[in-house]
Amino acid sequence: MNDRIISVEPVQARRLARQWTQAELAERAGISRAAVSAIEGERLSPSVTTALALAAVFECSVEELFGRGRAARPLGPQWAWPPRSEPSRYWEAGIGQRRLLYPVEAMALNPTPHDGVWHNGVLRESGAAELPTLVMASCDPAAGLLAAEYARASGFRMLVLPRGGRVALELLRQKLVHVAGLHYSTEDSPQRNAETVRTQLTGDFRLLHLAKWESGIALATDNHSRSVESLARRPLSWAARESGSAARECLDELLGKRKYVGRQVDGHAAVAEAVRAGWAEAGVCVRFSAEEAGLKFLPLRTETLDLCFPANLQLDPRIQALVSLLHARTYRRLISELPGYNARDTGNIQVL
Repeated sequence: MNDRIISVEPVQARRLARQWTQAELAERAGISRAAVSAIEGERLSPSVTTALALAAVFECSVEELFGRGRAARPLGPQWAWPPRSEPSRYWEAGIGQRRLLYPVEAMALNPTPHDGVWHNGVLRESGAAELPTLVMASCDPAAGLLAAEYARASGFRMLVLPRGGRVALELLRQKLVHVAGLHYSTEDSPQRNAETVRTQLTGDFRLLHLAKWESGIALATDNHSRSVESLARRPLSWAARESGSAARECLDELLGKRKYVGRQVDGHAAVAEAVRAGWAEAGVCVRFSAEEAGLKFLPLRTETLDLCFPANLQLDPRIQALVSLLHARTYRRLISELPGYNARDTGNIQVL
C-alpha cells in the first residue's frame, strides 16, 4: 500500500497518506481545490507562496515536496517581458516547466482578475485561485468571447494577448505562449498559414481551425465610395496595422507602390475606432470590428483564422479543453452568428 502511494505524485502521495481529500488539503494550505487538482495532475507549477504553504502543511521542505524523484522545477517566476512601469499588476501562468508573469493588458479581452502586483522588486500575490491557464496571442477581436466560453465550459482560464500573426508566432517560438493565432490563408492561397508556420518555426506543430472571416475596408458612414479601386486611387488618411500583420499586407497590396498616409494602430478594433473617431478616413480590418463600430464596410477577401500550437501539447488538458469547445455545437453556432465569421470547419486540426 505504501509503495503505491509513494509512486504517485508527491503532493498526492502525502495527501493520501493522511487520508485528506483535495478540498481538505486546499483549506489547510489556503489555496483552491482546483489548484490542488492541477498541481497533483502536474498541469500547474506552484508559485513560491503556494509551494511554501504546501510544504508547511506536510511539515517538509519545498525540495522534498517538489524535487525528489524527478527533475526539480524552478519555483521562482520570471517575467515574460518586463512591465512598462511600477507598480504593475500581473497574471501568472505555467509554460512548460517555467512560471511566467505577464503584465496585465487588454482588459476588454481579459476580464480576469490579476494574480498580484509587482512593486519595488516585490511580488505581492492577491490570493487569486491558481487555475490552469492557457495563454494565447491573437488579433481576433472576438477572442474575449472565446476566453469567456472557455472558462465557462472547462473551469480553466484563458489569457488573450492581442498580437498580429508573425509576432504571435515569435512568442510561440520563444515558448512565451501556448497558442498563436494567424490568418494569412485566403481563398487564393489556402496554405499560407501552414507555410508561414513552417517558415517561422521549427518543430512539430498543429493548426486548429477557428473560423473564416471577411477582411475589408472600414469607412465612415458618410463616405460614399462604392468600390475598392476608387478608394485605392484616392489620397486617404489610413489607420494601418503593424508591418507583418495580415491586415497590413492587405493594405500594402491595395496601395501598390504607394506608401500609406496616416497612423499605425494595434488591432482590428483599433482600426475601426480610429475611423469612427475621425482620426483616419479608412482602414483594413475584419467585418466584425467595422460593424461593431457602426461603420461602412467594403469586403476585400476571406481569410482563414487558425490557432497554432506545439504538437507535444495536444494532450495537455488546456489544449484538449480548447479543442472540445471548438467542436461544441453551441460554440460553433455562436461564432457563426458574429458578423463576417464562418464556423463551418471550426475545430478541424491540420498536422504540419
